[in-house]
Amino acid sequence: MVTLSIIVVNYNVKPFLERALLSIQKALEGISSEIFVVDNASGDGSVTMIKERFPDVHLISNVENAGFARANNQALRCAKGKMICLINPDTFVQEDTFKVCLDYLENHPSVGAVGCKIVNPDGTLQLSCRRSIPTPWVAFAKVAFLSTLFPKSKRFGRYNLTYLNPDEITEVEALSGSFMVVRQEVIDQIGLLDEAFFLYGEDLDWCYRMQQKGWKIVYLPETQIIHYKGRSTREASFDTQSIFYEAMRLFVKKHFGKGRSFLPRWFLMLGIWIRRSISFLVRFFSRLVVPFIDLAFLQFSLILAIWIRFGDLQLWDYYRVVNIVYTTIWMICLYAMGLYKKRICPASKAMEGIMIGFLLNTTWTFFFKEYAFSRQVVLIAGLLNGLCISMWRWILRAAVKGYRIPFLGQLGIHFFKKRILIVAGDQTGQQILKQLGERNDSRFEIVGFLGLCEKETLQSENGKAPFLGTLKDLDRIVSAHRIREVIFSQEAVSTETLLHVMTAGRSMDIHFKMFPRNLDIITGKTSLEYLEDVPLLDLEFKIYSGPNQLLKRIMDISITCLLLPVLLPILAYLWIHPSFRFKKALISDGMGHALSVRQLFKNDRKVDHWLRNIPLYSEVLRGRMSLVGSEMMDYSDSDTGRGVKPGLTGLVQINADRKLPEGDKKKYNLYYIRNYTPLLDAKILLRSLLSFKRQTGNILGR
Repeated sequence: MVTLSIIVVNYNVKPFLERALLSIQKALEGISSEIFVVDNASGDGSVTMIKERFPDVHLISNVENAGFARANNQALRCAKGKMICLINPDTFVQEDTFKVCLDYLENHPSVGAVGCKIVNPDGTLQLSCRRSIPTPWVAFAKVAFLSTLFPKSKRFGRYNLTYLNPDEITEVEALSGSFMVVRQEVIDQIGLLDEAFFLYGEDLDWCYRMQQKGWKIVYLPETQIIHYKGRSTREASFDTQSIFYEAMRLFVKKHFGKGRSFLPRWFLMLGIWIRRSISFLVRFFSRLVVPFIDLAFLQFSLILAIWIRFGDLQLWDYYRVVNIVYTTIWMICLYAMGLYKKRICPASKAMEGIMIGFLLNTTWTFFFKEYAFSRQVVLIAGLLNGLCISMWRWILRAAVKGYRIPFLGQLGIHFFKKRILIVAGDQTGQQILKQLGERNDSRFEIVGFLGLCEKETLQSENGKAPFLGTLKDLDRIVSAHRIREVIFSQEAVSTETLLHVMTAGRSMDIHFKMFPRNLDIITGKTSLEYLEDVPLLDLEFKIYSGPNQLLKRIMDISITCLLLPVLLPILAYLWIHPSFRFKKALISDGMGHALSVRQLFKNDRKVDHWLRNIPLYSEVLRGRMSLVGSEMMDYSDSDTGRGVKPGLTGLVQINADRKLPEGDKKKYNLYYIRNYTPLLDAKILLRSLLSFKRQTGNILGR
């Protein structure tokens, strides 16, 4: 009979999982056991590693992230052990851990579950390894930070039992799901983990149900494990904090509803809401630190400019109204330059934004004389703004390079340090890793690399650059690891793949660069940059820049609105005419997703001339299509998109009579993305107008 069944739920922590399994196997020597690993759709090669290195492990591979409770239940239904151990993949087990836990359970039949001492990598106690059930008072002490202020108080420190000696065996109310050994008969009695809890709270719920059935739960510090806490959750593509507070709400609703007074449940819900709100506000305002600093300098510069010009700060009252306009224009210009979208904020971009704002501010006061109190004040303020707002960025960047001023150096690293992701899988990828991955430079950090497929599992010789997944996991990895820069190996990706990745990455606030073969590539806007002595091409497609996106949208709306007096009567005519019908169809939105539109049919045949665009102008106003863009294509699940919205016209459309092959269409589309300007759109629209005249003549001649 199997004595112990080990269950590990894994999610994108392959290096930790490998170490954990090795330590588990060593600790299981002499014990009749089985090991289950449930993989929650990892993209980092975990499944391949288990199959190759641990063939005796029972592997359950999910096609989606099933959550912690559900994944554990999958293995619990298959487990045959007398005892069951739930353990996280980011742990390291001592050789005697399982033996100590099993011996204690054998000698204490009234104990349903035990947990050992769990320590952080630095040797400190992980407080969550022994807890109390969050009753109204326990929760209040935690929410009000009383448990933090008075950790040795039995009244206030019950949440994490901080008043108890961490080296004494203690009966507790709850254990951590990161390590817990439970009797199979207990599970048969209380049931499996509650799958309503996706990630957090399921261990509290389980322990609570054990106690309700009369089982004891014991904290056993005679052995310990190391837990690298949070390694799996940092890889999550979802908001783990929201999941945590939702789990707490579910726990309260489940166990503190019926049979209890209204006040305790209400009190707990209020506490959860307060903590959740505080967490949200902290995250929200942390993103506004840079804009707030710039805003403060804008105010300082204007006040100083008034004092320099007039020598009297009492005149500040007269500038309150225009200050709002001045400041708003300057802030909008700084935002348009990308200073708040990209966390790397160069001083040169700040200076450009201030110069543009200065020109706009001096222009609007020319037209509105009543607000032109003093152009000298605007001039002085503009100079001071350029100096202050660019200077603080330059100082922080210099502090990162020198790293001699502790506070400024750390702050500079927070804003400017480049966390780099490498897309490789060939010899060039090894070269990048060799040249960059082994350096000790405070200005950048190689976080890891992606491959085009799971088989590409390269890593640096000392293992500091792990394989994190494939290109399909890019958005999750960028979010989880706070990536600021992605470097492509030229041999690793095709132009189409590069275009698709950069299109998908537009909302991720990251920079794309390429490690070239012979520096002979021109891809969009390129500039040569050196990271140490490694040459990199800075990739930026013109059509994706903020100003160009804004101008393109303005052009779409303006021209469509001008055409509305003509379009609406035609649309009404087509709607009531018995020969015409509007039918829904799915086309590609240019980004690899489906877009539902109405297409025009005449006598059950799709209209193929200019009239077909009439119902699509509404999509242009909604921003789902553009006047000029990629060719409209029927959507299929395999569609990866063209990198730009579908257009009523475009380079491919105006050359439709040439019956372009697919390869030429891709070249036209890539040319448009690389070389986009509003003038190019104007030329394409003019060509389309000439084509419209020709088509109209053909229609009237029929």
